[in-house]
Amino acid sequence: MFKGITFANPWLLTLLAIVPLLIVWYCLRHRRQKAPIHISGLELFGTTVPTVRHWLYHLRFALRCVALTCLILALARPQSRLNFEEMQIEGIDIVMSMDVSGSMTAEDFKPNRLEAAKRVASAFIDGRTSDRIGLVEFAGEAFTQTPLTIDHQVLKQQLAAMKTGLLEDGTAIGDGLATAINRLRESEATSKVIILLTDGVNNRGAIDPETAAEIAAQYGIRLYTIGVGSDNETTYRDERGRPYRAKGEIDEALLKRMAEHTDGGHYFRATNDKALQAIFEQIDEMEKTRIDVTQYRQMKEEFRLYLILALLALGGELLLRLVR
Repeated sequence: MFKGITFANPWLLTLLAIVPLLIVWYCLRHRRQKAPIHISGLELFGTTVPTVRHWLYHLRFALRCVALTCLILALARPQSRLNFEEMQIEGIDIVMSMDVSGSMTAEDFKPNRLEAAKRVASAFIDGRTSDRIGLVEFAGEAFTQTPLTIDHQVLKQQLAAMKTGLLEDGTAIGDGLATAINRLRESEATSKVIILLTDGVNNRGAIDPETAAEIAAQYGIRLYTIGVGSDNETTYRDERGRPYRAKGEIDEALLKRMAEHTDGGHYFRATNDKALQAIFEQIDEMEKTRIDVTQYRQMKEEFRLYLILALLALGGELLLRLVR
């Protein structure tokens, strides 16, 4: 009955305590009004039943209590509340540009660098429910695996399908960044971000990485660069899957300069699985989607119903008073 109901004057509800006190007073008063009579036996009263007039007499008091209760509730001004929320979401357009060169098979990450990067990137996508995300892969050349999309299920399927050996080998960092920029240059999103992940040194491609970073800055794109790989010698796999040991090389100075060319850009270094996961979590925190919520509240007075019930109860009590 009172679901979704609030009271403008809730302190008046304390007056409801009068009702049970009146009931107690009425019962005691009615008992005192009965005069004691000494009789020899109860046989003559065995078949007597209370008349309708007996019950109507007590109904008058019951209606009086109902009227008082409803009147107190009406004075407390019950109100129903209707809430409306208007949400405005300003999504972020993100392109992940990932290195798929042969060196990404290094096993200093579990099971290797590429699979670890795909696993962490997939978890990152799950947390960006309101954002459009695209996927670019690069080695000696760059390729758009998935354009900007809100269909994250398809995006994750394409991410899972990424592997080494499909593109010409090498590390064309500039081309990987330029391809990602091309997916964002016509975006009208409030915030545009590129996450570029690589484990090597730029040795291929037609576009200089720093030049590509400057172009990103001109389009208002923020660049996060991630260098992946440990500093120690680790196991790699050749084209035939045969293992060999070598020490990787990452051009950290270049990746730092590229990130610094863009407003708010940053360079990260991941030397193991946990560090890579922490980096994506940090980027997730830095790039929060803005959600504006406007709340509208409408109050509706509900005291009229209780006032009508009080009047009906008083009218019924008055009617019974006039009946013999």
